[in-house]
Amino acid sequence: MAAPSSSLSSSSLSIYRLPLSPQTPSPKLLLPTNPLKPRRYISISTTAAISEQPSTSKQPAPPPSKPSKLPLRKIPGDYGLPLIGPWKDRQDFFYNQGRDEFFKSRILKHQSTVFRTNMPPGPFISSNPNVVVLLDGKSFPTLFDTDKVEKKDLFTGTYMPSTNLTGGYRILSFLDPSEPSHAKLKTLMFFLLSHRRDHVIPEFHNCYTELFDNLDMELAAKGKAEFNAGNDQAAFNFLTRSFYGADPNETQLGSDGPKIIGKWVLFHLHPLLVLGLPRAIEDSILHTFSLPPFLIKKDYQRLYDFFYQNSSLILDQAEKLGISRDEACHNLIFATCFNSFGGMKILFPNMLKWVGRGGAKLHAELAEEIRSAIKSNGGGITMAAMENMSLMKSVVYESLRIEPPVSSQYGKAKHDFVIESHDAVFEIKEGEMLYGFQPFATKDPKIFDRADEFVPARFVGDDGEKLLQHVVWSNGPESGTPTVDNKQCAGKDFVVLAARLLLVELFRRYDSFGIEVAASPLGVSVTLTSLKRASF
Repeated sequence: MAAPSSSLSSSSLSIYRLPLSPQTPSPKLLLPTNPLKPRRYISISTTAAISEQPSTSKQPAPPPSKPSKLPLRKIPGDYGLPLIGPWKDRQDFFYNQGRDEFFKSRILKHQSTVFRTNMPPGPFISSNPNVVVLLDGKSFPTLFDTDKVEKKDLFTGTYMPSTNLTGGYRILSFLDPSEPSHAKLKTLMFFLLSHRRDHVIPEFHNCYTELFDNLDMELAAKGKAEFNAGNDQAAFNFLTRSFYGADPNETQLGSDGPKIIGKWVLFHLHPLLVLGLPRAIEDSILHTFSLPPFLIKKDYQRLYDFFYQNSSLILDQAEKLGISRDEACHNLIFATCFNSFGGMKILFPNMLKWVGRGGAKLHAELAEEIRSAIKSNGGGITMAAMENMSLMKSVVYESLRIEPPVSSQYGKAKHDFVIESHDAVFEIKEGEMLYGFQPFATKDPKIFDRADEFVPARFVGDDGEKLLQHVVWSNGPESGTPTVDNKQCAGKDFVVLAARLLLVELFRRYDSFGIEVAASPLGVSVTLTSLKRASF
């Protein structure tokens, strides 16, 4: 694998440091502490950006594992007849049973969390829907092991969206680390995350203050306020202002960004979505044939023009890495609009749902912790202040555990190997597709107590910190580090930071809030029914 170009100097990716926290996880990012006050330095797991210089060195091979004492078992399940089996499984997954029941019923049938089945969309979009499913926290991490599995063109699963949706390029998310372009493009993403890091907290505050002001007015006028649409606009504005220094409302793009992204993402993901259309139409069209990319071309061009015009510094860096400005721009769009914006679009309403259901006691505890930490750190929202908010940090991790924004992971076996669940050992053959449904792995009752419950303080303290290795929403453990040699999300720490900032802004401003929740094709739809302004 080609290493990143040496033209990306170490000064381009500044070192971050943060003061010591009693709940600091494994080494990660660093931020400068107050130079006037002597402090010890340690690494923490979540900051606004990335580690100093993306690692290009391979990790040493682990020592040979001891022979398992678990019984060897043939992988149960089958794929059925060609075309008919995949079609039937698709009907069960989307309509007859629904996603969760689809997996639960097969666990009971096979008495195993590892089994064979077909994953949608099947015919005629995916050429081979046959997978080995991994539904426990012990087998699931195999999907992160790039020595065992290949990640080429598997970002969306058993099918590959047309590259005409991304300028004709295979975007970073679809590349395996063994491909030369992977290291260059991931290094560029690290640069994107770091080069305007000082703007992240201020721009989040500005954009979400505007959102909450609007929600207050809507609530006063209508008695209710819809969170999702406002969050979409605030999230997009935050990302473009903090990453690119550009306000879309002052350009020809205006406020159309989230709406265009929604249509563009639909062209990528419609084979996997239930949109509420009549079943005969939805399944026979959206789950059977790919929508033609030319239908979204004009809208996508508007996104491209906005990003190209406002990312000159990043595109200059791309050229130094040996990436064309055109390919880099399409990757910036995907990273910002699909990965980052998409994550915030799903995670933020989901997190509000769980925190809202937590009730007044949890709200009071969060408000007290957040306001006290801010006051003790000079009255502003800083990284140091947030490191003292142990409950708030735990709530973010618990939200990512119980309802991860990315639910599925895929990998194709590079060679024969064995895989272990809690109960048995299974033989995987070269070329077999492995699929993991993350919400089952992160709610594994053999790893987490009260696994199906939202436990706000689950990750507080030393014992809680040890559980972070099992929070795997980012295509890797929360205790892990994104590098050019793995497929862990380059923006893992950025997404966690953004989620923390949402809770900080919310409980800095309000004592409590009430919600109504409805289903949505992506995540949930949240309506605020009350917002109680801060009383202390």
